[in-house]
Amino acid sequence: MNQDRYWQAKKVTLIGAAVNALLAIVKLVGGWIAHSHALMADGVHSLSDLITDVMVVFASKYGSQVADEEHPYGHQRIETAATLILAMLLILAGFGIAWDAMDTLINRDHGKPDWWALPIAILSIVANEILFHYTRHVGKKIRSQLIIANAWHHRSDAASSIVVALGLAGSLAGYVSLDAIAAIIVGGMIVKMGVIYGWNSVKELVDTAVDAEKLSQIEHIIQSVDGVEKIHQLRSRSMGSDILVDVHILVAPYMSVSEGHFIAQHVHQALITQLQHVKDVTVHVDPEDDEINRPSLHLPSRQMIEKNLLHAWKAQFSSIRYWRLHYLDGTMRIDLILSSPPEQADELYARIKTDLHHFPELKNVRLFCEHQVLDTH
Repeated sequence: MNQDRYWQAKKVTLIGAAVNALLAIVKLVGGWIAHSHALMADGVHSLSDLITDVMVVFASKYGSQVADEEHPYGHQRIETAATLILAMLLILAGFGIAWDAMDTLINRDHGKPDWWALPIAILSIVANEILFHYTRHVGKKIRSQLIIANAWHHRSDAASSIVVALGLAGSLAGYVSLDAIAAIIVGGMIVKMGVIYGWNSVKELVDTAVDAEKLSQIEHIIQSVDGVEKIHQLRSRSMGSDILVDVHILVAPYMSVSEGHFIAQHVHQALITQLQHVKDVTVHVDPEDDEINRPSLHLPSRQMIEKNLLHAWKAQFSSIRYWRLHYLDGTMRIDLILSSPPEQADELYARIKTDLHHFPELKNVRLFCEHQVLDTH
């Protein structure tokens, strides 16, 4: 999928580069022969777009690479960074068009070009508008903000050519200031588009959460999974067109590790299958709500309890098979599983009660006896 995504991005970008190169030559030569400074400037603008197209191909290639050891989440942030650069170029292009137009209005530096420069500007408008729709279609198809931003760059070229066409038409008709007024308006539109794409890229680079509606969808899906009692510390971030989710789920406190893992897997699967853009989910299973504080951090570890209590109990009472430790509400609970009722039950109970006095963190010890294990196989 990543390779196909890259080839589609490369194809549409190279087509745009070829068209831009052809338009640049036609506008530069035509502007020089027709004595149109505006058409020549538009030709330089098209020529500069070739640099942008090269950058887009580079970013698409490396942004579509799969995750590796140094980039475990993938390389899509390369596309995000390139989109930010492209947005800055859009802003600069918009300001440049508006500034030139204001300078023309102030200094009234108008020249009358030859009439046939107008069809060249119209050809540029049509070509760039076709490129805009084609590139945007591919960008939406492969979910690439970089390609979509490049599509709007094509539209900025079309807007620039519209300015040139209006300027040429106005010059030929005698309304020499019309091109400058239109240029200021179009320049402002291009700046606005660049700000939108640039701001979205910045938000992604600083790990801004997804919008409230999408976050509500994520929360609803998680809470609908059987076994999830509550969720907290739900976090999300974007990487390119993908969404990454981290969440803590609260489950029944005496649940086995395997059952908790089973529920976590279903949370992961539900988000991946029900929300198109969710790519990865990290689920932390909690037996108690530890969002505000963590009351059990001070308790002794399994290794310490086994060393000081459990191994000694098992050595003295052979019916003890294994045990489970529970860390809840700042206290410990131990479940002892016996293979049969203990022959020295009174001694076992006395030993446990005596040892519990030395471990005030231990709330209780529960004993379970396995009379028989039924196996369906």
